[in-house]
Parts: sequence; structure tokens; C-alpha cells
Amino acid sequence: MVSWQFTEEDRLMVAREVVPFLPDQIFDAHAHLFTHEHLAEDSADGFLDTPNPQGLAEFYEYSEWLHPQGRTNGGLFFGLAFLGDRVGNNEYISAEVHSPLGKNAFGQMIVSPDMSAEYVHSEVKRLGMVGLKCYHTMANVAGPTWHAPIEAYLPEAQMRVANELGLTITLHMVRDRALADPINQATIRRYCETYPNMQLILAHAARGFNPWHTIEGIHSLQGLDNVWFDTSAVTEAGAFEAIIETMEHHRLLYGTDFHVSHVRGRCVAIGDSFHWFYAKDMNLDEQHIKLAPVLIGLESLRSLRLACQRLKLTDSQVEDIFFNNAKQLFPLEA
Repeated sequence: MVSWQFTEEDRLMVAREVVPFLPDQIFDAHAHLFTHEHLAEDSADGFLDTPNPQGLAEFYEYSEWLHPQGRTNGGLFFGLAFLGDRVGNNEYISAEVHSPLGKNAFGQMIVSPDMSAEYVHSEVKRLGMVGLKCYHTMANVAGPTWHAPIEAYLPEAQMRVANELGLTITLHMVRDRALADPINQATIRRYCETYPNMQLILAHAARGFNPWHTIEGIHSLQGLDNVWFDTSAVTEAGAFEAIIETMEHHRLLYGTDFHVSHVRGRCVAIGDSFHWFYAKDMNLDEQHIKLAPVLIGLESLRSLRLACQRLKLTDSQVEDIFFNNAKQLFPLEA
């Protein structure tokens, strides 16, 4: 199956299941911008089949596949070159969000744990960033970084900078059980309580790819005023429901995980884990039915719709998730 095409199956899902749910304005709280030149050669597999570059112009063009008719109005953007040219990628984000297309566009700076507090402070100011984006592949640990504690890729010194400057931080936690892991719970609570001027956004519904992890762990975050969640690339409704029920809907931010949103497939909970099914790896001629996978972004939108319907959210509350909640973090213009 060819990448980066809007298929008839996508079109039908948008018309039937997505457009009736969408509000008029959408802020994307989780989107990656980059050029192929930023990516490390040994970690670029799966990214080089994307259009190049992936800037704001491309973001708005391809966002029409998910939420058509000009609904997309800004976003929170960060790079993808975690193991590549981070400096160049950060410069690119800064240039894009401060370009003529940058209305309601805000940038987070990729940070690695070896960056000093002084460097992070000066670069954030120089680049005009509103936050930090850490990632586990840069963790200072022996062995697989999927098991890294948060402190290994988001060190205390950088938390102090975020607190001093009032920055947002987008955190994709790892470890097998995500928010159900007591080590992750303790670190998130300690960081949020110690650094109250920092705003922590837990990516992927607190890494709720297996919704039971978020369902089990969400109560550990009750009472924190500076923790948020984005919906990006989560394709099961349970984690969204748990966040809305426990933390209330105004803590949930819509996000796509662009460009991942435009890959075809979905993530499914399996036991106490999860697995990503991608169209390129599927046998699309199953005996019982012909498989017609759609974009991950559409699967995520359908799951969010299901959660909102089950919890009987009002149109106004849905509008909050897609746009108004972000006003609590960023100075958005209508």
C-alpha cells in the first residue's frame, strides 16, 4: 500500500464518522515538524517515505485529511530528530512557528539529558520556545531505553528551568506499564508538586496505548493542577474516558502526532501490553473480509468520539478538548 495517499476508505470514514463530530476550530497539541536532513541515518527508517520537508505548510495541507474545511487553527510543534541533528531541528521549529504561517503556532525545544540548565535556558529564550520535548531514546541508561525512569531523560536541572520560565513539557513516558508503574507515578507527582510553574503534558493519554494502564494509574495524579494529557495516536477509547472521568475534560488536549497520524494502521491492547498493526505489514486479503485500514489519525478521532459519546459530553465540552482547553496554556487567537 502506497504511503501518503488519501484513500476512498479514509474519505468515507471522515464523512461518516469524523466530520459530524468535529468542532469548527481545532488546535493540534502534538505535532512533529522536520526535514529528512535532520534525521540520523541509523534511525530514519519509517520516516523517509514522508514528504520532505514536513513544515507548517505541509502540516496544514495534510491536516485537511483529518479535519477538513480549514478547521485546523494552530498547534504545539516539536522536532523528530531525537537521535539526529537536534540543534538543526530546533532551529527549524523556531523558524516555522515564527513564520507568516505561525498564527497560534508554538514550539517546544528537543532536550537531551546532557544539556546543561544554562544552555536550555538560553536556547529556549533565543529560539522563542514555549516548552521542552524530551524523549526516552536519549536516556542516559544502560540497556533498552524503553525501561528508563523519567529522570534519565528529563533531569531535575531541566525541570528547574521549566519552572523558572513557566514552560510546558511534553512527556512520552515509557516503562512497560506506563502510568500504572509506581516509579512513573512517583516521579510525575514529585515533579508537578516541586515545580508548580511548569505545565506537564502527558503524551498519548499518559501513554495509554493499552488503556488499562491509564485506567489503573490515573487516580495517582488526582489533585495536581499542572498535569495535562494529549490524545495523540491513541486508538482505543478507554484511556480518554479514564482521564475525563478522573481529571475532568478540561485537562485533555486534542493532538494528532503528525506525521504518525498519516500512517495507516492502529494500536491494540494485548494482555498487559500493546501492539502496533501497520497496513504495510498486513495481509489485506483476509478470508472473512477484505481489510481496508485507514489513517491512524482517523482511528484516534473515532476513539475520541466514542469516549465523548459514552460520557455524554456536550458540544461545548467537545469544543474545549479540541481548542479551548489549550487556551489555558497558550495565548490563542480565534
